[in-house]
Amino acid sequence: MTSALLNERDLRFQLYEVLDTQSLLRRQRYAEHDRAVFDAALETARQLASDFFAPHNRKGNEHEPTFDGERVHLIPETQQAWDAFAEAGFLAAHHDYADGGLQLPEVVLRACMAYFNAANIATLGYSFLSIGATNLVRSFASDELKARFLPAMLDGRFSGTMALTEPGQGSALGDLRTSARPAGDGTYRVFGQKMFISGGDHELTENIVDMVLARIEGAPAGTRGISLFLVPKRLVQADGSCGERNDVALAGLLHKMGYRNTTSTVLNFGERDGAEAYLIGEPHQGLGYMFQMMNEARIGVGLGAAALGYQSFVHALEYARERPQGRLPGCKDPASPQVSIIEHADVRRMLLQQKVYAEGSLSLCLYASSLVEDAHTGDTPEQRRNAAELLDLLTPVVKSYPSRYGLLASDLGIQILGGAGYTREYPLEQLYRDNRLNPIHEGTEGIQAIDLLGRKLGSRGGDGYRLLREEIRRCLSRAATDTRCAPMARQLELALQLLEETTTELQAQVAADATRGLANATPFLDLFGRVVVGWTWLRQALAAGAALPRASSDDEAAFYQGKVHAARYFMTWELAPLAGIARLLTSADRLACDMRDAWY
Repeated sequence: MTSALLNERDLRFQLYEVLDTQSLLRRQRYAEHDRAVFDAALETARQLASDFFAPHNRKGNEHEPTFDGERVHLIPETQQAWDAFAEAGFLAAHHDYADGGLQLPEVVLRACMAYFNAANIATLGYSFLSIGATNLVRSFASDELKARFLPAMLDGRFSGTMALTEPGQGSALGDLRTSARPAGDGTYRVFGQKMFISGGDHELTENIVDMVLARIEGAPAGTRGISLFLVPKRLVQADGSCGERNDVALAGLLHKMGYRNTTSTVLNFGERDGAEAYLIGEPHQGLGYMFQMMNEARIGVGLGAAALGYQSFVHALEYARERPQGRLPGCKDPASPQVSIIEHADVRRMLLQQKVYAEGSLSLCLYASSLVEDAHTGDTPEQRRNAAELLDLLTPVVKSYPSRYGLLASDLGIQILGGAGYTREYPLEQLYRDNRLNPIHEGTEGIQAIDLLGRKLGSRGGDGYRLLREEIRRCLSRAATDTRCAPMARQLELALQLLEETTTELQAQVAADATRGLANATPFLDLFGRVVVGWTWLRQALAAGAALPRASSDDEAAFYQGKVHAARYFMTWELAPLAGIARLLTSADRLACDMRDAWY
């Protein structure tokens, strides 16, 4: 099978022709960069992902981590991948030069991460979480804690985790029971148990920095009483050197369907005198701080799902081009040569579905990453504020759409390969299993749906929703004067009108009875996501159509024609069912909510 990770031409199209990432070079922060720097980062990521991550993707799946009661054991290639990633500077890539970073734009870093996700999402898990934990320390920790922990986290000597979930609660963080007791010297002692902690124990680094949510003794109940603590696996001296092991014990490893080379751990804090911990920020404000890492992780999960869906498409496309089977329906000569299965219409349909899901998901995730960039380095306060509002609204969509449809792209890949796809001799079955986690972790689809409808839109909708509609309508106006794109624009405009009408009706339902109003939030999230991804496809079609007359080769022209054709497919087949979904949603159907436990 192919060794390609992503379509490199598509990645550059998304970055430079759809998003105009090169325009970031006009911002002061990137004045010393040029496009060659961005391209070099992408090429470095592709090469490292190909050389150090992809070769052991299957091996890590077949030889998952083990715990002998004292140490966790990983296949040695995992250490080599961690070291290569860290030495190339990707753990610190988006940090300032002064902090040892490469001062790389967020959207370029995330495009680089797409390669690693496609190559080996399980091994990348350690780096993915460490980057988020480092950002959390940088944003909210005291100067003393930054000086003690950040240098080692940025250069890869320390890794990081997110410790939220407990055996007694998952997403209901207000019910967490982990406690923190002041030690009298400015530190705290943490007691409790956390589970499903990815990367919670391993020997890849000298130390592991757990970002732990806990309740200070005597704090208010619910989410208002949650604080955030930095809890190292090994105690760290003032000079940054590691001392004895903290009171953090690995209770055991969990065994997952996919993502097997990422340790999934149960951690006990305070089996003896309590785990030494450092308060991050102010007491009782921890959940607000942690949302930075959670939302960053949600975008990262979406990107991972998109990359796995993309890998499934790459493998299925190559197989379909090479696998001869059968003859076209019009051919009656049994002695004629068999055709490649890509010649069969049903296979082409499935490949086209894969293409619109994978490339649409990637486009959505890179757009969200560009909003992260604009929220931090935009030219004006208004641009930064608008980007933050849009990002806040779209985060549940960015997490959920690729997680659902990237998984479907993986499922379609198995179907295209037929019996071969269901065997372990081909990578499709692992891609599917790895991708199946993405609709679950960092907030299930249902959690994202309630966040969107119940919080982000609220009873009236916020600035983000208004800004999104304005952005889409500007795109529709541009497309209306384009011969190729005008029909697609009309289809998307009808879908947008459906979304607006449905949103208004559901806001009224939620205001009248939140329980019943939110009962069908997940179908609404799907409707919302399809409209947003339809917009990303219209943007791609406009960019491709504008570039088509200047195509320098037949391959280049075919690339752009494929973009326009895929956009047509999305508007025709993916938006058409929305009328039925909208009709059900606005009818205030109560079947799911009225079902009784005993009736099952």
